[in-house]
Amino acid sequence: MSETTSRIEELLGPELLGALDRLDVLSRKMFAGKLPGERRSKRRGQGVEFDDFRPYVAGDDLRHIDWNVYARSEKFFLKLFREEEDLSVHVVVDASASMDVGEPSKRLFATRLAMALGYVSLVNHNRVLASVFGGQWDDFAGPIRTLAPMRGRRNAQRLADFFVESLRKQDGLQSSRPPPDFNDICRRLANSRAGKGVLVLISDFLYREGYLPGLNYLAGNIGGGGFDAYCIQVLTPDERDPGRPGGTLVGDLRLIDAESPNAAEVTMSGALIKRYRQRLAEFVQGLESACKAREIDYMLVTSDLGMDEIVLGSLRRVGLVG
Repeated sequence: MSETTSRIEELLGPELLGALDRLDVLSRKMFAGKLPGERRSKRRGQGVEFDDFRPYVAGDDLRHIDWNVYARSEKFFLKLFREEEDLSVHVVVDASASMDVGEPSKRLFATRLAMALGYVSLVNHNRVLASVFGGQWDDFAGPIRTLAPMRGRRNAQRLADFFVESLRKQDGLQSSRPPPDFNDICRRLANSRAGKGVLVLISDFLYREGYLPGLNYLAGNIGGGGFDAYCIQVLTPDERDPGRPGGTLVGDLRLIDAESPNAAEVTMSGALIKRYRQRLAEFVQGLESACKAREIDYMLVTSDLGMDEIVLGSLRRVGLVG
């Protein structure tokens, strides 16, 4: 990736940026932040914008009674106001060795998608965090690299520089990168912010140790809290269907595990492809079901799709942006 790729336009493209300016990240849950935000929630409380009335109930704060209404009706009603909330958005990218597969790679695709979501959040004055895990950095000790919280359009270039730097730091490290402990990563993410806000995790979810404990952390089933979480699984076209017309996985192959020294000699026969498709379908369905059971939204995407198709189409349909 060239030096100029750090520019936001080269990560996303000027036309997509124009479309992103009209979007916002949505939350199914309401999270009260520490700072006043630009977001108008559906939660009624002690804000400044009048919303509605409701009858007085014993125990309500008398300070919120509308005495003008009482003077006309001799009935007690409380004023309800629409609160503004500060929404926190955390975008997380898996940079493990298995994400380097594909053209473009799953890692590059995931980075661009995270940048798009981060940009939308910054433009709407949301509090944005960005994390990359599964990599190695010579200037960083720990399994997760995180950019400090920020807000506002002026920080969009800072976010782009962080993601582009993470891409450069990974180049040439495939053989030396140990596979991440996904469940430990999720534990750290949940503990770092007590599980509040929208979290979007972009990964292929190909973890030997499984993913169920990690999903429990994200959902708040362990340790309390609970993100408004989205899991976006990224696979290459060949991973989704090695037998597709024009695919590269044909004939006699030596397949090497990207995260271990293991290798296998295989012949891509019709029977093998059929068995692979069945196993993949079971894996994808299992991940989707596990997410659904924990009220985590799940989406499967292919790494050759355009960002405009993903953000303006798929993410809108699942309700992440609007």
